[in-house]
Amino acid sequence: MNRHVLITGATSGIGLECARIFAQHGDHVLLAGRREERLAAVKAELETAYGVQVQTLILDVRSREDVEAKVKPAIEAFGGVDVLVNNAGLAQGLDDFQDSSVDDAVTMIDTNVKGLIYVTKEVLPFMMAQNSGHIVNMGSTAGIYAYPKGAVYCATKAAVKTLSDGIRMDTIGTDIKVTTIQPGIVETDFSAVRFHGDEERAKSVYAGIEAIQPEDVADVVYYVTNQPRRLQISDVTIMANQQAAGFMVHKK
Repeated sequence: MNRHVLITGATSGIGLECARIFAQHGDHVLLAGRREERLAAVKAELETAYGVQVQTLILDVRSREDVEAKVKPAIEAFGGVDVLVNNAGLAQGLDDFQDSSVDDAVTMIDTNVKGLIYVTKEVLPFMMAQNSGHIVNMGSTAGIYAYPKGAVYCATKAAVKTLSDGIRMDTIGTDIKVTTIQPGIVETDFSAVRFHGDEERAKSVYAGIEAIQPEDVADVVYYVTNQPRRLQISDVTIMANQQAAGFMVHKK
C-alpha cells in the first residue's frame, strides 16, 4: 500500500513486530526509539528483507522539547504520515501504592500519557491537512481493570483509552481514525523493565501460561489499519487463552 507509518518504541517487542508487518506489506516505516544501535539494526533488517523506505528517529517521547524539535522535521523528510502507532510505554515497579516509588510513577506518566500527547500533537496537523490518517494507541487490559500493586500503571493506560476516545470525538468531522489496542499478558521485555532488570522475577510473570506474543498484537494493529474508509475500529481487547481479565490469569 506504500503508506508512511510512524512507530514509537520501535526497537523491540510490539513496536518492532509492528515495523516488520507494515514493511512486509510494502509500507514505509519511520522508526522512533531511544537506542541508536538498535534503530540502525532494525533499519538494516527491514531494508534488506523488504526493500521499503526505512528512516530512524532517535527520540525520547518523555521530553516535550525533544518531540517538538524532531518529529515534524522527521515526518517532512519522510514524506508525510498516514499511520501513527503510539507504542512507546512501560511499567515501573509492582508495589502497594503506599510503598511505591514516586520516581517510578513519574516515569510512567511521562512516557505513557505525556509522551503520547506530545507525539500525537505533532502528527495530527499532517493528518488534518490531508484529511486522512489513522492513530493507533497502545493501551492495556490494565486500563480496563485495575489490579493490586499497579495503581499508577493502570491509571496511565486508562488515560490512553480516554485520550483516544476524546481525540476521536474532536476529529469526528475528518477521515482520521483512532483505535485503542488493549493487550493482556504479552511476553516481551516489559516485565524486565518493570522489575528494573531482575530477569528471574520477569520470567516468573510468564511461567505457567502461554502468553500473547508481540507478533500477535502487531497482526491486530495491521488488521485495524486496513479496513475500508467507512469502517473505524475504536477498541480491540486481546488476552491470552488462560486470561479472563487483566488481573485474572490461570497458570498451570
